[in-house]
Amino acid sequence: MSVKLFELLLQASIYTVTISVVSILIGFAIAILLSGMLLSGRGLFVRPAQIFISFFRGVPLLVELLLIYNLLPVIGINVPSIVAAIIGLSLCTAAYQAENLRGGFASVPLGLVESAEMVGLTPRQIFRRIKVPIALRLTFPALVNEAILILKASSLVSVVGIVELTRMAQDLAGSTFLPLQLFASAGLIYLVINWLVAHAGVLIENRLPGAPR
Repeated sequence: MSVKLFELLLQASIYTVTISVVSILIGFAIAILLSGMLLSGRGLFVRPAQIFISFFRGVPLLVELLLIYNLLPVIGINVPSIVAAIIGLSLCTAAYQAENLRGGFASVPLGLVESAEMVGLTPRQIFRRIKVPIALRLTFPALVNEAILILKASSLVSVVGIVELTRMAQDLAGSTFLPLQLFASAGLIYLVINWLVAHAGVLIENRLPGAPR
């Protein structure tokens, strides 16, 4: 396989990383909202969050992407394919991240919260200084794992016409008749990207409050 073909795969991997990173960040913001709704104890908030999470965890991501891609024009929203793909990935990862965060917040020791209240901390201070650091520390490995899963799942966005890494490998394989070399190279690029994410996750985790020194 020529260097030129490998360069094309690398260029396509930029789309893979960009779509994944944007989707993960948007999904995290949505997940914070969803976890707050789940922990509110109010049926008005809990039930919609449960329905959202059940749907996006229960339906295959491929179906979700195709549904969103075809639904948006029907309701009068015309967006580029990449936007539809990011919406699909964001909503999917938000459902999983919300469950991770909910578990983290629920694991914060009640006695620690009560002690903070006794010394005069406000609910906002308790949330920012106690609940968030502990929950993030507890859930960070799961959040990194979810990021890796989304990076790999981003290969499915090719169904809505986006030429990311997997789609580029398919297109090149069809024109060069070098499927083994191209897909092996694509797999190697995925491996390197995910290794970097996992390694960065370990470094960040070791710097979080409460991490062993």
